[in-house]
Amino acid sequence: MEWILVHENKQAIPKILNQIKLSGAGYDILRYVCLPDLLGEDTEKILYVMGKNLARSFQLNRIEDIVQFFQQRGWGNLTLIQEKKSELIFELEGEPIIQRLDTNIEHDYRLESGFLAEAIHQLKDAPCECIETIKNRKKCIQLHAIFS
Repeated sequence: MEWILVHENKQAIPKILNQIKLSGAGYDILRYVCLPDLLGEDTEKILYVMGKNLARSFQLNRIEDIVQFFQQRGWGNLTLIQEKKSELIFELEGEPIIQRLDTNIEHDYRLESGFLAEAIHQLKDAPCECIETIKNRKKCIQLHAIFS
């Protein structure tokens, strides 16, 4: 296995991510316990920016590319449910989402929101921000990508 340090070769991010197979539990411990402990009150802002930066490392030419990225990374199943003049509404669902919603840990989807905002920015060639709403009854996350 070839090891490449991300900070030394940012161009290798897509290759690295294609090689990584994560355990959901290990990922969640890092994401929802270790990072907030390290980053403190800035965790959500930093994760959002990290998501945007990550999306810049990929060529995402279609909504299907974004959907595939979410599935391949274990983020869940992303579905475009509504398209408006300046907003796209997605739902993120699946086993990883259900498992998180069924736990008592505090969780957010700022990394995914940041990634989606930048990906839609690339597709629409317009500034975009994304907000998420946790839908506990539907066991999904609704993501609103708002662009101008």
